[in-house]
Amino acid sequence: MSADPHTAALPALDTDPHVWLEEVLDPDALAWVRRRNEATHEALGGAELSGTEAAVREVLDSDDRIPDVARIGEHLYNFWRDADHERGLWRRTTLESYRTDHPRWETVLDLDALAAREDESWVWHGASVLRPTPEQLDAGEPWRRALVDLSPGGSDADVTREFDLVDKRFVPASEGGFERPLAKGGLSWADEDTVYLATDLGPGTTTTSGYPRLVKLWRRGTPIDDAALVFEGSEGDLAVTGLRRRTPGFERDIVRRSFAFYRSETYVVHGVGTAEQELVRIDVPESAEIGAHREWLTVDLREDWTVGGRTHRAGSLLAAPFDDFLAGSRDLTVLFEPTASTSLVGATWTRHHLVLTVLDDVKNTVQVLTPPDQAAGADPNAAWTPSELPVGDGLLTVGVHAVSTIDSDDVWVTRSGYLQPATLALATVVGPDGTATAPEPLKSAPAFFDATGLVADQHFATSDDGTRVPYFVVGREDLVRPADPSTPGDAPTLLYGYGGFEIPLLPGYAAVAGRTWLTRGGVYVVANIRGGGEYGPAWHQAALRENRHRAYEDFAAVARDLAARGITSHRHLAAQGGSNGGLLAGNMLTRYPELFGAVVIQVPLLDMQRYSHLLAGASWVAEYGDPDVPEDWAFLQTFSPYHQFDPERDHPPVLLTTSTKDDRVHPGHARKMAAKMLAAGKDVTYYENIEGGHGGAANNAQAAHMAALAWTFLRDRLT
Repeated sequence: MSADPHTAALPALDTDPHVWLEEVLDPDALAWVRRRNEATHEALGGAELSGTEAAVREVLDSDDRIPDVARIGEHLYNFWRDADHERGLWRRTTLESYRTDHPRWETVLDLDALAAREDESWVWHGASVLRPTPEQLDAGEPWRRALVDLSPGGSDADVTREFDLVDKRFVPASEGGFERPLAKGGLSWADEDTVYLATDLGPGTTTTSGYPRLVKLWRRGTPIDDAALVFEGSEGDLAVTGLRRRTPGFERDIVRRSFAFYRSETYVVHGVGTAEQELVRIDVPESAEIGAHREWLTVDLREDWTVGGRTHRAGSLLAAPFDDFLAGSRDLTVLFEPTASTSLVGATWTRHHLVLTVLDDVKNTVQVLTPPDQAAGADPNAAWTPSELPVGDGLLTVGVHAVSTIDSDDVWVTRSGYLQPATLALATVVGPDGTATAPEPLKSAPAFFDATGLVADQHFATSDDGTRVPYFVVGREDLVRPADPSTPGDAPTLLYGYGGFEIPLLPGYAAVAGRTWLTRGGVYVVANIRGGGEYGPAWHQAALRENRHRAYEDFAAVARDLAARGITSHRHLAAQGGSNGGLLAGNMLTRYPELFGAVVIQVPLLDMQRYSHLLAGASWVAEYGDPDVPEDWAFLQTFSPYHQFDPERDHPPVLLTTSTKDDRVHPGHARKMAAKMLAAGKDVTYYENIEGGHGGAANNAQAAHMAALAWTFLRDRLT
């Protein structure tokens, strides 16, 4: 066996025999991809794969899914894919119709028809609609102007086109319509004849991460190159964006300059687009996130902040009157302060109230706060009035989203658990009598599998440094709660994780896993490891850069705890993760191969020497470190699976998947790792989807196929 794989020496780049696979569209590289795809279909294809794919597709295409909606004027809009609409429909209905079992939907834009007409594999990236002014609404003018984002094949790069919601057609540039060419970036409305523009306009207009570094104001009917410069960032920034908040009476122009993930500065722009333009920085820590609603400024802290003679803890949410703060006042009201077990994971404003979603040991609670009414002469520094929104409890995830921040105190309330299909309700946060209304049930998703005999539990594992790491385990009761934990378990078990970018993993209905895994005797586990957001910014920061190993130690601790509880044994346990989670799974493969019987690695980062030079990789240096800095490479190489792979060690079978169209995490990571392991004679299954972007699939058919490959591989290797 070679030296300790955690401290392997770095090979020079020019000695890497697989670097040619980084040429995404190189004919030889694509020929290699096709050969691997064919080998995978030959190995995993057949009735098992076809049956699993059909089961997954039935879930994804089901007409009984809850249509997610957004209120735009008098309509509720929804984007919908099913078996008959592979690319999808943008459609609308009324709330009255939506309340029925069979809403009447009006098609606004048929993406399949558009794709066929233009011979392009369009993937929906969303739309933003311009709210008419109060005067226009009073005059009965409709909500008409939309900016629609479309991606070819699912890449992050997309185009923006203006769309007419009344005539249901794109407004061509020849008629003055806004059209942004293909690039990473976007448009946002300033007014009906002006948009904020942030996009690739040629050399010198993007950052090293490939995102826009210029914000411009583009007026209708003028060439895009003549758009007026509002702000210019630096080449080393992550990105810049501009927008106008259009709440009547509280209109504000905002520019945000992001230096890195979770580090930015925000400016209010006075006199935007004029010779007297002035940018005023909102003076908060670079790591803080700010929000603006009417007269209020909120500050979400990611590090301790001493201001106004008081130190506020990281993870706290603060508020102050917006204009007073900009003028120099530092009288801040604490709206939320974390404890050892609680963290803030969401906040949504209605017209009069702020609704907070809080985690307590990764279980949801909801809090409602009402600010003092400054219009009625209340002291702006008075305490905010708390109230309750009844949403239930248990191992469920509750999502609360405002119907409108401008003219409504209603919220959409969604609830789901691993074994509980999603429900959607409508509630008024605080009614005329000062109390919340009981949520009105609107929709319930169907059960896609029989949950009889299945249970969901939460446990805690102890990591190497003594940290308690929560995780959820779902499966048949006799498997999840074995009568004799001292007897080694043999249940095929999938352990999933992410552990990065302050993203929490929360319970949600396991429709696909239930059909393909749980009802067939499998156990599904989700690990809430450090690097995520389950316990706020401190949980994330505990696994940054040189401390990245803590995330991997946490995941390994959960793997050991599952065996110690008699739920499974290492031979029957698999690790799975995608993107940053793919880096996690890659480290399980190279650091802890003895703990797993199989590993699934999806759209991953794996070569941590090259990652910052590939596509958007430079934007993640704050998370991982800079491999071009020797001091950073000293720790980066310890969690670079491509460099830590030791051909002399025993490794479990691995499935590697990626997408040719992924323009966020380069497909070369997966390609090179597969090639390296295959050259060493390891059990490697590889599949690369031609479309799909970073999501790995551009439509339900592709998503079903990718999922079926993973489930089929796991059943083949673990049972």
